[in-house]
Amino acid sequence: MNNLNFIEKIIEDDIQKGFPIHNLKFRFPPEPNGALHLGHVKAIYLNFYLGQKYQAPVNLRFDDTNPNLYDGHKYVEFIKNDIIFLGFKWDKECYASDYFQILYELARMLIKNDKAYVDNQTQYMIQIQRKNPIEKGINSIFRNRCVEENLYLFEKMKNGCFKEGTCVLRAKIDMSSSNMNMRDPIMYRILKKKHFRTKNTWCIYPTYDWTHGQCDYIEQISHSLCSSEFENRRPLYNWYLDQIVDKQQKIKPKQIEFSRLNLQNAITSKREIQKLIDKQIINSWNDPRIYTISGLRRKGYTAVGIKKFIQDIGVTKRNNVINISLLELKVRENLKQIAYRVMVIFNPIKLIIDNYPDNHTEWLYSQNHPDNIEFGFRKIPFSKFIYIEKNDFLEQKTNNFFRLSINQYVRLKNAYIIKAHSVIKDKIGNIIEIHCLYDPQSKSGTMNNNKYTNKIKSTLHWVSIAHSITIETYIYHKLFQLNNKYANLFDQTNINNQSIEKIIAYAEPILKNAKIGEHFQFQRIGYFYVVYENNKLIFNQTFPLKKNLKKINNKKL
Repeated sequence: MNNLNFIEKIIEDDIQKGFPIHNLKFRFPPEPNGALHLGHVKAIYLNFYLGQKYQAPVNLRFDDTNPNLYDGHKYVEFIKNDIIFLGFKWDKECYASDYFQILYELARMLIKNDKAYVDNQTQYMIQIQRKNPIEKGINSIFRNRCVEENLYLFEKMKNGCFKEGTCVLRAKIDMSSSNMNMRDPIMYRILKKKHFRTKNTWCIYPTYDWTHGQCDYIEQISHSLCSSEFENRRPLYNWYLDQIVDKQQKIKPKQIEFSRLNLQNAITSKREIQKLIDKQIINSWNDPRIYTISGLRRKGYTAVGIKKFIQDIGVTKRNNVINISLLELKVRENLKQIAYRVMVIFNPIKLIIDNYPDNHTEWLYSQNHPDNIEFGFRKIPFSKFIYIEKNDFLEQKTNNFFRLSINQYVRLKNAYIIKAHSVIKDKIGNIIEIHCLYDPQSKSGTMNNNKYTNKIKSTLHWVSIAHSITIETYIYHKLFQLNNKYANLFDQTNINNQSIEKIIAYAEPILKNAKIGEHFQFQRIGYFYVVYENNKLIFNQTFPLKKNLKKINNKKL
C-alpha cells in the first residue's frame, strides 16, 4: 500500500470493505468545445491507468450539454485522436446527450418529490438572492410552488412555450448553506439552439452539475475522478445522487478530487487558447507553440515522454506548479532512444576538397543510431564538393574555437580528416568557398595510424552538394516575450512576432524517403518530426540539442 497514490488507496480500501472488484468502472468526460491540452493528460492517464490496473472498463463520455458547440463533431474527433495517440483505448463511447430523456425524467422525479421547482426570476435576480458565503440567501418567491404547477411549467419549458431567460428549473436544497453550490442551483435552462447531435429535439438543456453525477450513475461509474476545483461541488454531486439512487442497486458513484496539472509559463486554458486563435496569434488548436496534445504531437513530443512526465509528477491532493522543463526532459530522453541520426546543413558554406577525384562519388556507411545496432546502417554519398555549416569555419583560429580553420585538422563525420588551406571571398569580403585537402588513409573506422593523435579536436557534419536534397523545416520559439503573466498576455508588445522560423535546409538523400510520424536527430542541430502539410513533407523541430542554441537563420515568418 505504501507505493500507491491516495486514489489507489481509496479504491483498495473500498475493495477491502467488500466492493466487488468486477464492478469497478471509470470514465473520462471531456467537453467537446476545443482540443485537449496538457492539463487534461493527467486525468486521461489516471483513469485509463486505473482501468488497465484493475482490468476495469473506462468510458469516454463527451459532456455535450451546451448546444452552442457548433464544431462539436470536429472536437470529438480531435479528442479521440489525442487519446489514441497517448496509447489508450476506451470501452464505450458515450455522450451526455444520450441521456437527455433520462435526465429529464429524473428531474421530473425530483419535482414530484418537492426537491425542484421552476423559477421565473431573471438570472440577475437569482444571483442577487444567492448573496455570499457569510450571508444567508433569500428564497425565491416561486420556491413553494406546488408540485403540479412545477410539473406543468417544466413540461411547457420542454415544449418551447417560453422564451430564453424567462425561467429555469432549480433544485430545492438550502439557501442558507455556506457552500454556494447548494443554494438552489440551476438544473435546466432554456436554450433554443441547435445541438450538434440532437439537432432541434430539445430546447431545454441540463447544467453540468445536474448532468455529471447522474450520467455517472446511469453508466454505473464506481469512482468519478475530478480535478480539485470540483471539491466544493462534491456535496451537490452527492445530494443529487441521494435523490435518485436505487438503494437496491448499491453502486453509488464516489467522487474523488486530485490536484490539477499547473504548468509554469504555459497556457492550459481552452478559453485562453480560443482567444489566441480568434486574434490570429496562433493558427489553430494544433499549433506547435501551445500545449495542446495535438500541438505537442505536431511538434514531435512523444506519447511515451508525455506519460513518463505524468508518472513522475505523481497524483496528489496538493496543488503545485510544475516546471515545463521536466516534460521536455522526459521527451528528450525518449527521443534519444528512438530518433534516427542524419546529417542536415541549415546555414551552408561550400567546401572543396582539392585532392579528391573529380566526378567521383564514394558511398560511406553510417550507423543509424550510435547506441542501438538494431537500427541498422545507411549509405551516405561523399564527393569533392560538400556543404558544412558556415559557423563551423573561422578563417583565423582563436583559442576557444576547435572546428575548421586554416591549417586546422577536423574530421568529417563518417568520412575523412581534412585540413583547410585557403578561402575564396566575394567582392565585399564574404567567404564563399573553403578549400582543403583530405587524407585518403584517414577514412572513418580506419585505426591503422596515430599521426593525428591530439590534432583532431572536432567532428563536423556535412552533406554532398550534388546528392543533397532540400527540405523545409520549422523552428518554434516562445510565443510570448514575457513570462506567462495573464495581465499582459494579449498585449501586442508581449507577442513574439518571430516565434516561427522557416528554414530551407540541405539534407542527406535518405530523407527523401522520410515517413510521416518519424523522428530524426539532425546531428549537432536538434530533434525533428515529420508531418505532411500543403502536399509536402515538413520537418518540425521538437527541441534543439542544446537549449542555448542560437538561431541559425534569420528568415522569419
